[in-house]
Amino acid sequence: MAQNKNALIRYKTIDKCLQNRYRQWTLQDLIDACSDALYEYEGRDINVSKRTVQLDIQLMRSDKLGYNAPIEVYDKKYYRYEEENYSITNIPITENDMNVLSETVEMLKQFKDFSLFSELGGIIHRLEDKVHTEKSNSASIIHLDKNEDLKGLNHLDVLYQSILKKICLDIEYQSFKAKESTLITLHPYILKEFNNRWFLVGRIQKNKQLITMALDRIINIKYNLKINYKLKDFDGDSYYKDTIGVTVLDNRGLHDMILKVDAKNAPYVITKPFHHSQEIIEHCDDGSVIFSIRVHLNFELERLILGFGESIEVIKPKVLRKRISKKLRMASSLYGN
Repeated sequence: MAQNKNALIRYKTIDKCLQNRYRQWTLQDLIDACSDALYEYEGRDINVSKRTVQLDIQLMRSDKLGYNAPIEVYDKKYYRYEEENYSITNIPITENDMNVLSETVEMLKQFKDFSLFSELGGIIHRLEDKVHTEKSNSASIIHLDKNEDLKGLNHLDVLYQSILKKICLDIEYQSFKAKESTLITLHPYILKEFNNRWFLVGRIQKNKQLITMALDRIINIKYNLKINYKLKDFDGDSYYKDTIGVTVLDNRGLHDMILKVDAKNAPYVITKPFHHSQEIIEHCDDGSVIFSIRVHLNFELERLILGFGESIEVIKPKVLRKRISKKLRMASSLYGN
């Protein structure tokens, strides 16, 4: 690993430590944390000297990196941020960084029409908007759904690196239904975002079962270097091919669905299909549309249909029609007569 990358990992590690004000951090604690972080990334021991961490702290305090981190020593041996909510990740982008970003965006825009980059169109526009906003100090043009209080996003980098470098994980996990947390050894495969939440898909070491874990239910993650990582021909696109959302069922849960949406909502369903398998069966005289999809009958599909309320009707399968009917009756009962 290049030395500058080692340094960035150390800066990030020291930053995370000093953000945790519930613990007192000695210089040795910071050295140990940096050593552990580099071992997790590299899978081998890398000697981090006392002098190295002292220089890191000195650099973080200075303006050479643009951090000007308010790191102070108290009780003659403990380190912390003088400003309680400070983090090096919160520093503003410099003018030079902004110029580099601008050049990068302009370069990417030249390639957005090529098939290899066809999916980058939205990302490029968002980058361009962010750069414009920062440079002109004006309001953002593009607004995206985001959940500022979403938990688990701090795990994204570790999970991404473990998938990229094919490293198994020991994950302490507690689902909403579980009373206690469970330690799961996992072969991580992909990260998936759905409905403003992030999920990890992987295979459990013990029973080889595929599992989907919500990042906001992960309590702790550690690399497990004792187990050889196995992918077993997993393909994310194939795995989610017949699914709306993240709940993948076996073939018994796969159904051919026929639904009817009223005239008012038909344009929304036509322009934003429920699923890639969607086909229009009939344009009715009253403007309503009958369409079909072939997907798993899961929780996310039900929520999507229920979100249309009285505007949509499930024609088949019968099991879904009965299920939606029951839930609508129960919802109606909450409001009385």
